[in-house]
Amino acid sequence: MPETTAAPGTGHTPLGTRDVRPDQGLHAGHSAAPARLTSLQLMRLLGTGPRGLTEKQAEERLLRHGENTVPTWRPISWPRRFLESLRDPFTTVLLCLGLVSAAVASWGTACVIMVLVVVSCVLRSGGEHQASRSMAALRELVATTASVQRRAEEDVPPAVREIPVDQLVVGDVIHLGPGDLVPADVRLLRASGLTVHQAALTGEFVPAPKYALDAPADGSREFPEPPHLCFQGSSVASGSGTALVIATGADTRFAAVYRDPARRRTESAFDRSVHGIAWTLIRFMLLTPPLVLMANAALRGRGLETLPFAVAVAVGLTPEMLPVIVTAALARGASALARTSGVIVKRLPALHDLGAIDVLCVDKTGTLTQDRPVVERSVDPQGAQDPDVLHWAVANSFWTLELAELPAPDTLDEAILDAPDAHDADPLAYEGIAALPFDPSCRLAAAVVRRPGQYGTHTLVVKGAVEDVLDRCGRLTREGADTDLDDEERVRLHDVAARDAANGLRLLAVAVAERPARLGSYSHTDLRGLTFLGFVELRDALAPSAGEALNNLARRGVAVKVLTGDHPGTAARACRDLGLEPGEVVTADQISALSGPPLAAAVDQATVVARCTAQDKARFVAALRESGRTTGFLGDGVNDLPALLTADVGICPRGAVTVAREGADVVLADKDLTAIDGAITAGRKSSGNIAAYLRITLSSNLGNVIAMLAAGLLLPFLPMLPAQVLIQNLCFDAAQLAFAFDRPGPAAVRRPAVLRPRAFLRYITAFGLLNAAADLATFAVLVLTLHTTAGAGDPAMFHAGWFTENLLTQAMVMLLLRTGRRAAEGRAAGPVRFAVAALSTIGVLVPLSPLGPSVGMAALPPLYYALLAAVLTLYGVALTAARRRYADRH
Repeated sequence: MPETTAAPGTGHTPLGTRDVRPDQGLHAGHSAAPARLTSLQLMRLLGTGPRGLTEKQAEERLLRHGENTVPTWRPISWPRRFLESLRDPFTTVLLCLGLVSAAVASWGTACVIMVLVVVSCVLRSGGEHQASRSMAALRELVATTASVQRRAEEDVPPAVREIPVDQLVVGDVIHLGPGDLVPADVRLLRASGLTVHQAALTGEFVPAPKYALDAPADGSREFPEPPHLCFQGSSVASGSGTALVIATGADTRFAAVYRDPARRRTESAFDRSVHGIAWTLIRFMLLTPPLVLMANAALRGRGLETLPFAVAVAVGLTPEMLPVIVTAALARGASALARTSGVIVKRLPALHDLGAIDVLCVDKTGTLTQDRPVVERSVDPQGAQDPDVLHWAVANSFWTLELAELPAPDTLDEAILDAPDAHDADPLAYEGIAALPFDPSCRLAAAVVRRPGQYGTHTLVVKGAVEDVLDRCGRLTREGADTDLDDEERVRLHDVAARDAANGLRLLAVAVAERPARLGSYSHTDLRGLTFLGFVELRDALAPSAGEALNNLARRGVAVKVLTGDHPGTAARACRDLGLEPGEVVTADQISALSGPPLAAAVDQATVVARCTAQDKARFVAALRESGRTTGFLGDGVNDLPALLTADVGICPRGAVTVAREGADVVLADKDLTAIDGAITAGRKSSGNIAAYLRITLSSNLGNVIAMLAAGLLLPFLPMLPAQVLIQNLCFDAAQLAFAFDRPGPAAVRRPAVLRPRAFLRYITAFGLLNAAADLATFAVLVLTLHTTAGAGDPAMFHAGWFTENLLTQAMVMLLLRTGRRAAEGRAAGPVRFAVAALSTIGVLVPLSPLGPSVGMAALPPLYYALLAAVLTLYGVALTAARRRYADRH
């Protein structure tokens, strides 16, 4: 191999080498340097040579720079997860209320709040810790052993042996063969027919051709994906090569993503919703106690003795059970997914985000299509179907595989041999003579066969890229006769290939030639003067369940965006074949100049964005999020990590590379849209239960607070004692646990479930005022009842009456607002019905039991219950009418 060095005395230093010491390796920040240096310059820089290192040199470098291991994200311990769960906004609010309650000596309220905080944090940290343990079982090594060329001593010839990949060092010379995993970043010194699967890095599932290239010393050539570099995380599809290790461990391109600032996860949809609702509640709670204190001081002349009551009012407004119910509902949904579908939810709030997704961004290959092509048909030069073209392609694939001793056919040969019409071909009817396997440099493969009875003639059967095959053809077959291939016909065939490529087809050209039989070997120089037979048209094999899954996602209000690096025509055809209308396909270059809302609008209007890089995908996902869409991204390669971390929910299959699995929020058993559809359904069910709890609790609590403020100003005594408020809250909170185990009706999964603070504020204001009206009506009933009995002016009877009414109205709200009209499409809400019955029983019996007098309540006369029944009936009718009107409007 020719080497080029800097001219002596010029002082020239190759680009990218100034900051690199010999034997240290090329840091990821200098990834351009290996592509620009010649092989000799690179070896000198790394202190090695074509024969490799000595054992002593390798040991010294291993001690100095460490083992060749891929960094992994350290699992978070359970205590740390517990402490981090305290940062949840609702948990912080409860902690503050607990401290205030303790400060005013309301020890019962403080203890209850602290118990709820601990239970919530234990549930959340326990669920996420279990998911982390499940993920630990999925971690895989990038490679196990490597064939390395080393010398025992300086003057001893090198020997090739297998060593563990973690013992590789910069400067080692390794050998690569079919099926090998590339154990480090390497520079090719020699290569023969080498192709590499590097989908984990680039997203392209078609093997990339690699060959040794001596780059110019002046660095004038740029290589976006250098053909003479192979990176850790890729694997050899075919061919062989000898390579120089240029980076190991944390300095590889595979590991560089761990240092990428884009790894920092942005705020998810759940975080935004929770923060918005939390700050709304905080404003209410900060405003309520001062109002209570000032109103009582101004109108009733009361002082700080009303502080415990003011704190109790603020606590009454707070949904104390929210952290517990949110965590329990999400943990229950995540556990069911792991048990029934093998889906691991690593971060519990991600389950809510799954339910809120309204845009799902996916790649084409492996999601909409399988990782292999299939034969569509074979045609002659005029475009008419011709099975003979496929038969010759079958002979080429079969004898190339047999005679070249390839370990397995590549994806194109596999598709040809598996084609339905291929079964009619009989490659064994020919005698195989020789084979020239696929050569990346000339993009074709050839088989030499002898036809039956033609012992003095060999037939060369060639297939490959259209341009390369046509360049070697001088004739073509037309209507069974051979004619000259003129320039006009050649241009027409190129146009046909371009048109089919734009329509999503991949074309292989097939040609033959007759040669006198000979004993010598054949080479690519013999592939001249061929007769063009026609094309074999291939398309991507569709994923079996993708069409049905796309229909289901559309019915659930989820728009699918295909962000792919493939050809626009290929992506559009796959979408059309699956029933997803691609519309006008755009490429990443066409919208690269856009940003902000114009970029979001362009991506939102397009179904397919083709020719995307990893950075493009992350940028488009970010634009959709900034426009208010809740986004999910499905990816499985290192190049997908930025988009996985940018999306509200990062999703990857279990077979994804380690870094993608560790960066994702949800790990699927398979890369299948059906699994995502099931996960979205589970997320919407959990989110529906959380939303039902929030609507019911906040509206009921707001009504109670308004009523308590009004009663505190109208009555000469406190409308409810702090202990009574605590008991009432405990009963209501315990009943609301049923929402974590509820079975929502079909309506809950028909559209994205998003917790929108403004929508909740409008809802709770409307229904809270209705609840307050029922409470004020109960005040009037109590005044009338107590005025006509001997209990007039008795605070204990008033407290008992309002306690009973509060629990009964809250039970009614739980039943009617949860089910909505038509009783949630006829489904019975078992846990909720049971909780409602228990809450109603407690509300009626506690004032009548021996416990009543001990907490300041007295038995009520029968007249009160009759009037209360009338109030509750009217309230139920008004609540049902308001719920129906709200449902019709929204």
